[in-house]
Amino acid sequence: MTGPTILASGPWSADEVTYTWLQDEYEAPAEDIRAADEAIQRLKDRDSPSHDGISTRLAGHRVDERGRLHLELEPVRWALRLLPGGASRSMTGQCVVRDAAGRWLAGRRAAWVATWAGRWSLGAGGAVDPGESPMHTLERELEEEWKLRPERLQGLSLVLLPSDLVMFVGIAWVAGDATLDRDPEHDAHEWWPADVDAWPDHAEPALRQLARAVQDLG
Repeated sequence: MTGPTILASGPWSADEVTYTWLQDEYEAPAEDIRAADEAIQRLKDRDSPSHDGISTRLAGHRVDERGRLHLELEPVRWALRLLPGGASRSMTGQCVVRDAAGRWLAGRRAAWVATWAGRWSLGAGGAVDPGESPMHTLERELEEEWKLRPERLQGLSLVLLPSDLVMFVGIAWVAGDATLDRDPEHDAHEWWPADVDAWPDHAEPALRQLARAVQDLG
């Protein structure tokens, strides 16, 4: 399996990421619709909220001569993101969080959530809402999951994952004395050391890879 593909690299401030919202919903192939229906049913069978509805898909993008990122976004069925090899370029935002000492905020996803259940992740993340800038997604998810407000927020990269999911990656810096309030989607959290090589054993290789990429771009 091939690894992630970098579609565009920043860094970008909030006003350097713009978007056009297309009104027509993406029409997925019939076999993908059936697979999405089955994926939602599996979530219901294990009493996980399905969250099915309308989300956001990357229809196109470009970087202008000044390095600013412009996105073409369109409505897409949320459940398509659950397909392991055909997420239809559904968009998600991933906000990596570091404090004044350079530590990384990590949270363990609760067993009942739809994606990444029982596994550790960095910072905050979730689907880009319809008509929403991915930069706002980063800030919104940070507030919803941890009740944190960043001192500084930066977009870093637009990444196509092997599952055909598109991830908009950014980084938030928070004050050293910042307090957080963990949401129910996480059942544990830790501040991992600034040195990625000193992370605990339960830090998956993909998270280490993400952190090192963030260090290179940030």
